[in-house]
Amino acid sequence: MAFAVRLRGLLPYLRTRLWATAGPEAAGCGRRGRPSLWLGGSEILRNAVVFKRGLIISALSYLGFETYQLISQSAVVHAEVNVEEILEQADYLYGSGEIEKLYNLLAQYKQSEDAELLWRLARASRDISQLSTTSAEDKKRLVYEAFVYAKKALEKNESSSAAHKWYAICISDVGDYEGIKVKIGNAFIIKEHFERAIELNPKDATSVHLIGLWCYSFAELPWYQRNIAKVLFATPPTSTFEEALKYFQMAEQVHPNFYSKNLLFLGKTYLKLKNKKLAAFWLLKAKDYPAHTEEDKQVQKEAAELLKSVGDKN
Repeated sequence: MAFAVRLRGLLPYLRTRLWATAGPEAAGCGRRGRPSLWLGGSEILRNAVVFKRGLIISALSYLGFETYQLISQSAVVHAEVNVEEILEQADYLYGSGEIEKLYNLLAQYKQSEDAELLWRLARASRDISQLSTTSAEDKKRLVYEAFVYAKKALEKNESSSAAHKWYAICISDVGDYEGIKVKIGNAFIIKEHFERAIELNPKDATSVHLIGLWCYSFAELPWYQRNIAKVLFATPPTSTFEEALKYFQMAEQVHPNFYSKNLLFLGKTYLKLKNKKLAAFWLLKAKDYPAHTEEDKQVQKEAAELLKSVGDKN
């Protein structure tokens, strides 16, 4: 539409210029500006046409360049709008628990350079890998795919809190296939990225929860793995259940009831600290948490089992 308006505005100008230029000779004036009674009409017409043709070609070249610019600008805007639309669809599917549809949507754009799209694809790949229906072979493939997408997202935007978070999660998952040495060696890197994610977005309760999970994992590390860590590293990663509890509580303060697993680990941590009353309180909340995902159902089941150990029959 904008191009058509420009074209309509330019045509009267071209006609005026063409007639004004061809006018003297068409009126019977010779090449010296005087009336020429012996100059043929065909010569007048031929000169005018040649001149017009040159001017029209130049004008069309200009218009062609203008058209190219307009189309290029339109393509860029259209591409940006498409990415935003894809992200909106992705967030809707994620909120609806449509994990497989989400993965199928985002997998079409795995060559994207957009960090927001890439970390969502990493998350979707990882979520599919966690499903009980996913085969061991597909799980491993998806775990490594997720790592590649998360790494690329971080490379594209180091200021993305979500990119740091999912990069850390994916490194941890890959460690399950790389052996104890790699897994423990990556521990410091994982924690650094979780901490960076919180720095960039202090309101992200999930990242706070994940540091708590990191602390809990090393607090309950089996003795033989502790010994391996001491042999491999001068200062192996360590933590306590008290430190883990602090982060789980912080996550709940940032966003109450945001995640069934945070409720579960509050209960589990209080059990480790021998506080059965508070353990029962949080485990009951985890058991009663609405199950939107397969993970929520697993949390409900584990919480119900643990409640039996503290004598709660609810």
